[in-house]
Amino acid sequence: MHIDLITVLPNLVRSPLDHSILQRAQEKGLVEIHVHDLREWGLGSYRQIDDLPYGGGGGMVLRPEPLFAGVASLQKDLGQPYDEIIYLTPDGETLDQPLANRLSLCKNLLLIAGHYKGIDQRVRDALVTREVSIGDYVLSGGELPALVLIDALVRLLPGVLGDANSALSDSFQDGLLDAPAYTRPPEFKGMSVPDVLTSGDHGAILSWREEQRTEKTQRLRPDLLPPEHEESVE
Repeated sequence: MHIDLITVLPNLVRSPLDHSILQRAQEKGLVEIHVHDLREWGLGSYRQIDDLPYGGGGGMVLRPEPLFAGVASLQKDLGQPYDEIIYLTPDGETLDQPLANRLSLCKNLLLIAGHYKGIDQRVRDALVTREVSIGDYVLSGGELPALVLIDALVRLLPGVLGDANSALSDSFQDGLLDAPAYTRPPEFKGMSVPDVLTSGDHGAILSWREEQRTEKTQRLRPDLLPPEHEESVE
């Protein structure tokens, strides 16, 4: 997978990309992640990238010229169309596991991290193919949402995780939350690991985990359960 990220704050996003799973995925050649400073395509000697909004109001808006130039330049360097040009914005479609699964199948992605009051609408109308939000709240910019999206996608790529089944058993993959997890020691401060997990009976363990997942989802996120499932666990 190839990911380009256009941002006003490149140093803000580079450090997380150089650690843990994202670092190992890049070292293995499973993903290429390139961070681009929007000011590379800024206007004039001051590399201007923003301006006051028409119609008044507070904040600044990212101008269309640098973004159009940046997208055109990166598209030319890539040599093929992007599968998606994604703008991170609070009013986009909410990122969930099914969306992450679909986007993880893409080969080439371009992410645009907005800042200030956002980007000129003409960029959204002419260039952006998908708008994604990580929740119903507002952040200072799209850099952190971009990192969330990148992490959610990269961990799904074959070969990224040491255990290929790990991602398949994550919460939300099949609409249920994950079961409780335990490790050593078997007893700690009077709290014991459920006997079934140390029984060696893999069938019983699978059944226990499914029961726990259903109960946990019913208790914490009943909105995830289909109506027929809700009735079956009452």
